[in-house]
Amino acid sequence: MKITVKPRLGALLSQLGWSQSELSRRSGVTQSAISRFDNSERHYDWHVASIMKATGVKCEELFEVKEVTEEGAE
Repeated sequence: MKITVKPRLGALLSQLGWSQSELSRRSGVTQSAISRFDNSERHYDWHVASIMKATGVKCEELFEVKEVTEEGAE
C-alpha cells in the first residue's frame, strides 16, 4: 500500500477569498514558498504550522491523503 499526500491549499484559499499573497502576509511564509507548497514541490514543517495558524484549519483539512494499492487502485 502506498499513501499519497496532496495539498488542498488552492481550494482553501478560494473558500477564504484569499490570494497566495494574502496568505503570505498573514502567515509570514513567502509567496514563492506558498506556491511551491501548493504545487506539491516542497514545504517545511514551519510553513505548514504557519499556514494552519493563519487559516485556522487542521492538518487534515490542509492535505488530501489517499491510500493506493500496489496495482494503483484506490
